[in-house]
Amino acid sequence: MPKGKKLPQEVINHWPEIFKDVTIESVPLEYLRSVRITFSDGKIWEIDPAKNPQGINIDKALEELLNEYEDSIINVDFSVDTLKVKEDIMRRTRAFMKKRK
Repeated sequence: MPKGKKLPQEVINHWPEIFKDVTIESVPLEYLRSVRITFSDGKIWEIDPAKNPQGINIDKALEELLNEYEDSIINVDFSVDTLKVKEDIMRRTRAFMKKRK
């Protein structure tokens, strides 16, 4: 995802008062639901970071894949678990506010 990119509208709609002003620099793997890569020949690869039985370093593997196939990739879609992001932000905000009292 390009640095400084706004979130897609369907993500913003989950929690507009927070997500509308967010720009993306990076997405932690724990929040990725899937990565969908579309190639110029019509093939589509769907990668689910949660399904990693060999213990592969997903971050490094994705980077290598994108570098290796960059000339034939026409689109990369990241599906973010917005509910998990929302729950984590709310939990951390509550913890922060308790410490400030």
